[in-house]
Amino acid sequence: MQSPCAEIQAQVSDRILEITINRPERKNALTMAMYSAMAELLNGAASSAEVRVVVISGAEGVFTSGNDLMDFLGGSASGADSPVFQFMVALYNFPKPVVAAVNGPAVGIGTTMLLHCDMAFAGDDAMFQMPFVNLGLCPEYGSSFFLPRLAGHAKASELLLLGKKFGADEAVALGICNAAVPADEALARARQTAAELAAKAPEAVRLSKQLLRAGSYERGLEVMKEEGSHFQCRLASEEFKEAATAFMEKRPADFSKFE
Repeated sequence: MQSPCAEIQAQVSDRILEITINRPERKNALTMAMYSAMAELLNGAASSAEVRVVVISGAEGVFTSGNDLMDFLGGSASGADSPVFQFMVALYNFPKPVVAAVNGPAVGIGTTMLLHCDMAFAGDDAMFQMPFVNLGLCPEYGSSFFLPRLAGHAKASELLLLGKKFGADEAVALGICNAAVPADEALARARQTAAELAAKAPEAVRLSKQLLRAGSYERGLEVMKEEGSHFQCRLASEEFKEAATAFMEKRPADFSKFE
């Protein structure tokens, strides 16, 4: 299985598809082309007899620093036809197990995509953040629905409204990751878990995943669409323009003039 984008690597071995985010010179920041490539790989793997499990990781000690802001500003980021939403839906609907290995920064969708993986292992160097409000935006990828279910309303509010960073141990305590391990063991642990899953009865695994998600699937999809609509509007807001300008000028955003 070949990736259509050089910055997304793909390899199938022993019925495991490994997807590696590989743009280390930009801390694995995601572009529209990278989102399209991951969506295409997941959609292809969904129906491929060669693939029973997917492992997602980032190259050179970084999961992903989130969206590439300049690329993000250049096109539709969250409409139903956008590469971002196509990736979201492809992962959300993926019928087989997905295991993530997280090292270094996991910013924005680098954290929220883990809510849609079946298991995740964090290196002790991992650092998570959902800084949407800090950027004048709003939660995405169903995080306003799934995070309170995991962490409770108060903690979800802290993480989504304040946009605070948190480490591997807290990610485990919140239920976002399964275990915190030494940094150089995260990918090995994900691969080991994927191998265990790939050896099991495939139809039983798929059915079990479907049943685990049945109670929240429809509502989660509705929230993703609602968030996406608000997110698209926020991208045209003056608050986001101030945040983006501040980011490029390497200064704190000033929201004091907004009501």
